[in-house]
This record gives sequence, C-alpha cells and structure tokens, in this order.
Amino acid sequence: MADAQWIVDDFSAALAQLRDALAEPARLDLIKAGCIQYFEFSFELGWKACKVVSTEQGLPDCLSPKACLRQAFTQGWIEDEAIWLEMLDALNRMAHTYDARKALEIYESLPRFHSALQKLLNTLQSQTRK
Repeated sequence: MADAQWIVDDFSAALAQLRDALAEPARLDLIKAGCIQYFEFSFELGWKACKVVSTEQGLPDCLSPKACLRQAFTQGWIEDEAIWLEMLDALNRMAHTYDARKALEIYESLPRFHSALQKLLNTLQSQTRK
C-alpha cells in the first residue's frame, strides 16, 4: 500500500489547505478563488486516491473520475453519490468557462464539499492502514 499511502497523504494535505482557507473571512474574491483552487486540488487527489487504492485492492481499473466515484460508492467509501457528481460537475464547469456568478455558487458549496471530501479521506486512511 506504499503507493496508496503517498497519494492519501497528499489528499490529506490538500484538504487541510482547503479547510484552512475556508476558515478565513472571504472578504475578497481572491480568497474565494483560492478556496476554489484548493477544492480543485482536493477533488483531483480524492478521485486519484480512490483509483490507487482500488488498484492495490485488486478492484477493476477505474480510468475516469466518474468511474472511480461509482466504484467508491459501490465499495462504501463514499455515501452520497449525488454530492460527488455535483463536485465533478462544478470542477468541469470551472475548467471550461469562467463565470463569476457560477464561481460564487461553487464557493458557497465548498463547506458541503469539504465535508464529503473529509469523509472519503477518513475512509481511505483506514483502507491504507490495513
């Protein structure tokens, strides 16, 4: 589980950065943009950690974020598939266009997203300790 451990550790570090950024008063759009960027890092590392842990457990390969999310849901690593699909949609919207209104909507969702990401991290940490 050496490969899984390093990516889970990176996921943990990115999520800690998101948590710390969300704790800051967001009086400036710059702070909100930073929070969104930390979310993007956290989400990317989260699904990639699912991929690595899946591979190390001998589960079928999941080659895309959506496939990895489905597998994580099937394995019980995530509870609420809908919020994960919402996060994936938010990530895709930010990657392909910039609309200040949409960015603000995503920023407002970050506390919920952080909670879901934290639950996955806790689960993956327990999986990599086995």
